[in-house]
Amino acid sequence: MKQVLLMDADNNFREFLKEKLTPYAINVESGSGILTAFTRTIKVLPDLLILDIESVSEALPFLQQKKADPNAKSIPVIIIGPKIEKDKIADLIQLGVVSYFKRPLKMDLFLDALGKILGITFSMDTTPCVLNMHVNNQVLFIEIAGGLNHEKITMMKHKIPDFIKDIEADRPKVIVMLTDMELSFLDAPNLELLLDALLSCPKILRPNVKILSLSSFVKNLVEGHTEYNGIKVVKNLSEVLGSVVKGFSSTTSQEQVSEKLLADEIVRDESYGTRFVSESISRDEEDYGILFHAAIVDDQPIFRNLLKNMLSTIGCEAETFENGDDFLCAIEERYYDLIILDIFMPGLSGLEVLKKLASKQSSMPVIVYSQAIQREVVVKALNIGAKAYLVKPQKPETILAKCVEVLKTEGMRYHEN
Repeated sequence: MKQVLLMDADNNFREFLKEKLTPYAINVESGSGILTAFTRTIKVLPDLLILDIESVSEALPFLQQKKADPNAKSIPVIIIGPKIEKDKIADLIQLGVVSYFKRPLKMDLFLDALGKILGITFSMDTTPCVLNMHVNNQVLFIEIAGGLNHEKITMMKHKIPDFIKDIEADRPKVIVMLTDMELSFLDAPNLELLLDALLSCPKILRPNVKILSLSSFVKNLVEGHTEYNGIKVVKNLSEVLGSVVKGFSSTTSQEQVSEKLLADEIVRDESYGTRFVSESISRDEEDYGILFHAAIVDDQPIFRNLLKNMLSTIGCEAETFENGDDFLCAIEERYYDLIILDIFMPGLSGLEVLKKLASKQSSMPVIVYSQAIQREVVVKALNIGAKAYLVKPQKPETILAKCVEVLKTEGMRYHEN
């Protein structure tokens, strides 16, 4: 069984991850406190370490200690944290970090990164779904629109206890709003998951759960299952407001409901929300856990593929080019944190590419990786602008170490295309 160690994570996120990974024979261990992270790591020796941090500086001493230990240094690390400065990334790569996800976490991308590291493809429900929870007037409101999504409902289940804490009543009331959703038997598993999630909280009693839905399927499913006896399905929110919320009656207008009830009275941390990348207006590499971008320019497919796969192990998204012309066209529209360049290629040679980069006053660092061993070629490449020269073939650890060295020496920058 594979092991994942989760340090300092939110309790809801931890429970969600355990539930998600357990069916794949992955055991999730947890711990709290960065000062205890090394002890826990040595004890568990996980296949993957997930570290939740408030700042990079607080994690560096632990990561340095981990790197110095022969048993722990090879354990890959995923970090969840605030937006990171580019000049910190090379340090993290050097210390074994393979992905960095900024908050709020995009759950689909995060699970995809986990799967690649652990060699597992996780199933993901991609049903479009907007799910919001809030407490108002001592009532827990759950609004769902678009569709029922298994991942979002599972995460919701683990968040319910935190919301219930904000309700003073011993037996809290819950209103589930399935907005403009016409469901069918295909949605039955997720609808049952939703109802079971609510009832898994000991404080929530069936008679205190009201479901707002125009779907006859929802009503029939609830009424047809004895385990849901007492849950009421209604077509109009005003029908239930008088019985669960003070100051409201069946004559309350929809405008009054929206203004007074459909907002959270408490500001909440959504670092581990049920967000998916498809719902984001803007995206960047930290949504995907990517640490840096590289271009590989080589006419030989075997070297392009080997380098791309190798770089992926240190959090790099690499784009490959089989000739210099295609690469020079690409840099008109995007910036690469690192370029790995061959010398002998059809069309433009690597030396000619270096000259054109110099004429553009490019700041993109270049490592030449070539079978050319002539002294004059090496000297010329370095004089034109290459930051390092490696003769093919080299061991993966040698190439990766040189990449990290160049990134650290040259620095990494934010660039707008």
